[in-house]
Amino acid sequence: MTDVGRHPNITLHTMSEVTDIKGFVGNFNVRVLKKSRYVDESECTACGECAKVCPVVYPDEFNAGLSSRRAVFMPFPQAVPSSYVINMNECLGHGCSKCADACDKNCIHFHMSDEDFQVKVGTIIVATGLEPYDPREMDEYGYTRYENVMTSLELERMVNAGGPTMGELIRPKDRQTPRSVGFIQCVGSRSQQKGGGEYCSNICCMNTIKSTLVLKEHYPDLDIKVFYIDIRAFGKGFEVLYNRSRKLGVQYIRGLPGSIEELDDGSVRVAVENTSTGRIEYHDLSMMVLALGIKPSSGTQHLQEIMGLQLTSDGFYLEAHPKLQPVDAATRGIFYAGCAEGPKDIKESVTQGSAAAVRAIRLMHRGVITTEPITSEVIAEHCVSCGICATVCPYNAIVVDTKKKTPAVVNTAACAGCGTCAAECKFGAIVMNHYTDDQINSQTDSMLAKNPANVILTFACNWCSYAGADYAGVSRLQYPANVRLIRTMCSGRVDEKFIWHAFEKGVPVVLISGCHIGDCHYIDANHWTEKRVIKMHKKMEKMGIRPERLQLEWISAAEGIRFAQVMKDMDILRQNVTEAEIAETVKILQARKKK
Repeated sequence: MTDVGRHPNITLHTMSEVTDIKGFVGNFNVRVLKKSRYVDESECTACGECAKVCPVVYPDEFNAGLSSRRAVFMPFPQAVPSSYVINMNECLGHGCSKCADACDKNCIHFHMSDEDFQVKVGTIIVATGLEPYDPREMDEYGYTRYENVMTSLELERMVNAGGPTMGELIRPKDRQTPRSVGFIQCVGSRSQQKGGGEYCSNICCMNTIKSTLVLKEHYPDLDIKVFYIDIRAFGKGFEVLYNRSRKLGVQYIRGLPGSIEELDDGSVRVAVENTSTGRIEYHDLSMMVLALGIKPSSGTQHLQEIMGLQLTSDGFYLEAHPKLQPVDAATRGIFYAGCAEGPKDIKESVTQGSAAAVRAIRLMHRGVITTEPITSEVIAEHCVSCGICATVCPYNAIVVDTKKKTPAVVNTAACAGCGTCAAECKFGAIVMNHYTDDQINSQTDSMLAKNPANVILTFACNWCSYAGADYAGVSRLQYPANVRLIRTMCSGRVDEKFIWHAFEKGVPVVLISGCHIGDCHYIDANHWTEKRVIKMHKKMEKMGIRPERLQLEWISAAEGIRFAQVMKDMDILRQNVTEAEIAETVKILQARKKK
């Protein structure tokens, strides 16, 4: 962080919060709220005289509450800038002023206020970090009840040479050196505990193994036991460290404790089912350490909302593609680094941070942004300024003033070409370049020119379903030969008019297929597909057309087997549609068109 603070090309805003982001790739406007330090950082010499006279004492967050700090404090030893800060929620304010009186440089100013400013940037890297699981949310291991039960983060600070105990391992209750220590793995991860996650937190196993090696190095006679589900040591050299820990005498017991109770001397007794032996065992330990899982940062949800990003079911950010674009967001110009996208250790975080920086440089080094030609275009004379297109656009690429009734304007740099706006426009005011209405209808006419009653017409999204069809083909999976695919960039491009046109041409069944909900390449465009199909089913029912003849399926690029099975099911559905039913449908739609 010191190198960052000294770098001439990096501006570091500490104690700052991003409150809003507008714009598009190459032209983002980031609104930042910089909170006041109440200390002039350019004049502060970090002498510490102010902290010595401050009468307010609070737990030190950096040392996990194992030590205390004052209301005026240095956040951590290597903080940048090297300046003290006052927490005004804790400070006695003008009624005290002892810190201001003790400051010879007159650096402390209680009248300082927060600063709100904007920064223009070309790309954004989201590195929101992580938060440890709070064991108080589900106190099954007695963290709030037993003093000698502590977290892995508290142990980390305790055994650190610069920590509150200067590296000495002591029991919090009686400040004696423990004879035995136990570790419980997967606290807050790989479970459905309140506030926890079902995913593996990645770092817990190796953090525990590292802690056992550190403890054994300083206390060779210390009895250490690790209670685990399974040890996941899949990194380079990690298995070596695991075996080294076992050779030093650390006992690894496969099974998580079901109960824990405190003994008279402050020690804890745990009952655990050892799945290796199939027996219930009881272990008395001087201290118990909870290996905490990790959660997404608390600011993740806020940034997701203001930037229009996607989240996984676990609450982390969703990348554009897990293999081909692992650090890219679906919104162009935004990249992920570190644990913003998922649990990672230091090596993986550094690797992804480097990749995100290179991706940003690759986009910006030429000084201009090039875009794909597949973008939307508004026909001004047809636009009625209803604003629907701006509402459905997942990239906020369309601006329309509904009050002044000015035509919508598409920002081609921000437009990703999903086509949802064109499908939702009821007035034909939006043209999707290279995927126009006429081009798609012409494909339909060509495919249904001969024997349409034998055709399964499928509108497939380019990124998932069409790729899934390709995967089924290269895997030589058998599916009906009468399937006809029309590729669109997104299922959101499939206009209601395309479906009516296909049925009017005599097709028995139509399938719309796209990315799974939550995995859409265009953020949430497939949500509008789902809503559109539901509306069409209601209309079909009113017109006397069986809604089952229009199907919606989510198929990913890796689901070749699923694609083949869906097509087989569609063929069975096609066989159940009689020629008389098809003729009646054509008659209904032609009469509807005349009206």
